[in-house]
Amino acid sequence: MEVGFLTFILASLSVVYSCRVGITDWNNVVVVREGMLTTLICNDTGVRGPVTINWKVKLFCTNEWKLIMLASANERISGSALKPSMQLTDSNFKDSGVFSLSLKPEAADIGFYSCLIRQQEKILKEEIILLVILTVSVVPDVPIPQYSTLRLIASVTPDFAFTKVTWAGPGDITLKSEKKSKTNTVAKLPQVLNNDDGAYVCIVYPRGNSSSRLFAFNVDVTVSGKADWKKRSPLISTAIQAHTSFLLTCPGVVGDYVQVHWVPPDTRNQNNTKKVFDYDRWRGTLMTNQNEKLQMARLPYNPEAGSFSFLLTPDLKDGGLYVCEVLLNDNVFSQRTSLSVLKVKIKKYSSKMELICLYSERSQVRKVEWKHHNASRKLKMSSSSLGSNTTSLPLPITSDIAGNYTCVLHLKNGQAIQATQAITVSPKVSVDDTTSSPRPSLTALLLLVPLVAAAVGVLLWRQRHISDRGIEQSLSVHSGEAENIYENPEDIRQDLKPRGEDDVYKELER
Repeated sequence: MEVGFLTFILASLSVVYSCRVGITDWNNVVVVREGMLTTLICNDTGVRGPVTINWKVKLFCTNEWKLIMLASANERISGSALKPSMQLTDSNFKDSGVFSLSLKPEAADIGFYSCLIRQQEKILKEEIILLVILTVSVVPDVPIPQYSTLRLIASVTPDFAFTKVTWAGPGDITLKSEKKSKTNTVAKLPQVLNNDDGAYVCIVYPRGNSSSRLFAFNVDVTVSGKADWKKRSPLISTAIQAHTSFLLTCPGVVGDYVQVHWVPPDTRNQNNTKKVFDYDRWRGTLMTNQNEKLQMARLPYNPEAGSFSFLLTPDLKDGGLYVCEVLLNDNVFSQRTSLSVLKVKIKKYSSKMELICLYSERSQVRKVEWKHHNASRKLKMSSSSLGSNTTSLPLPITSDIAGNYTCVLHLKNGQAIQATQAITVSPKVSVDDTTSSPRPSLTALLLLVPLVAAAVGVLLWRQRHISDRGIEQSLSVHSGEAENIYENPEDIRQDLKPRGEDDVYKELER
């Protein structure tokens, strides 16, 4: 069987090779849709008098020229390659100089056409024209059902006759297209709607000598009704710790379009379903409601080529049911993922610390428990609300209480996920430091009180003594007996200067 298969490949290659050997140059290229009336132009308006026109063809993948017709002013000879649709466009060619041939070509008519003009034995002109056939397929059949995938397929033969094929939509909007084989180029529009009606244009760019830079062909498309999709939807049940990246997988098909729907956790009301992401790789359009939380995965995935999956970095409220749908032509492949998200919180009170384990999508959870790294230590657990499990630790935290506390979430399918919280010993507080620290300031305050009182007393006594002397001086001046008690300022300073061991100012300075 392997030998036979190899022989088939070699035979096929030899056919392709022989199809491409022969004429490598031509004067003109004509691209035409199968069954469309076309004209192979061959003119020489400078020719006058008796001439003979010879039309012949070398069909694609053949090695011989066959006569189509031989015509002169007096006679016309039909060759073996002549078909009913073939005829000269001007029977009076000897006067007009128009020797063109019209035909409605089929796929079998692809090849090189030769227009040879003779006058007696002299060759006046020879024109080699390469006839290229374009076949256009619209899938599904028109009218296209809404929400289906419109496929526009252009097949150009022979493959060496063109450089590229492109598609444009209504309004001259360029469509993304991909070359699927040497001859086939495909453009797709997933999720078509009524406003996608209109004329689509297939543009073929010829290779080599050509009188036209391009050949454009209109394809009319109408959209009506709705598509009947068939969905395949297995369910994955899993869990992840909050703020950790999670690979949200999609069906493993190379698709045209992907969309993600989300049902919030702990609810199965279909009215709560939200579209959170869609991407059309053909239009290049993207919509997301999750911003950085939900992003298209890259290697080994390639969304631009139709390989889809997502990276999700969820918070507690981002659990729930995720449905990834990949559209390929008129088929929808679906993957459902039920996701529980686990998160640990700490609450501190004056006498205790609470470790709270929160989780979402409770319907797939079998149990949730707290564990200490010392397996012999048994923890008391309580649940104050749905989707939570709490264990309490007394304060302050001592060495026997400290350690790693792990919340373990067990799913009904046997999968388990955990989150660990490290609890350290409370810092020590010195009793001596707290009771002795106010003493220095209190002692200073107690010593300051009598000193301030003494100072005030001395100041009052000095003020009274000065006042008495002032009165005496006033009386002396009034009686004309002026007496200067202080002969010089130093005496004043000496008199006011405190003396003795009970000097109040010295105490104040200290």
